[in-house]
Amino acid sequence: MSDQNETLETLINDFISAVESSTLSLELKFGTRDIRRLWYTKEIERCGRVTRGVKYQLHGIGCRINSSTGCVDFDYGPNGEINGFDTWRLYNFARDRPSKYKKYCDEETIKKELEEYIKLKKIKKMSAMRNLYVWADSKETE
Repeated sequence: MSDQNETLETLINDFISAVESSTLSLELKFGTRDIRRLWYTKEIERCGRVTRGVKYQLHGIGCRINSSTGCVDFDYGPNGEINGFDTWRLYNFARDRPSKYKKYCDEETIKKELEEYIKLKKIKKMSAMRNLYVWADSKETE
């Protein structure tokens, strides 16, 4: 992919899509997309297998999914939302897929472009309590 076609919007949408497909696999296995309660009540381990080749690792308010297509690490929003992103998560997602997101394997590039998206009101904070952002037209925010 050339830098000309490599946009932050594509990276964000691909990240959200990867989180969506990962949480769908959690739902198929555990009956819910937000498996934190299962961990807190000791119904599942903090780390485990979803399917052959797909593993999860819960942490704080989030989850890391490792699969053959790469890794995606996300935090759940205050109401279980999965559409939030920040510089660090996008950077790690891109870094795990360098052939597709070469431009965004630089954390500073993501940070600067996210700041521009904030100024343009393309994205907004998911909630006052979190450092996650969502698309400004997202209906899953306050």
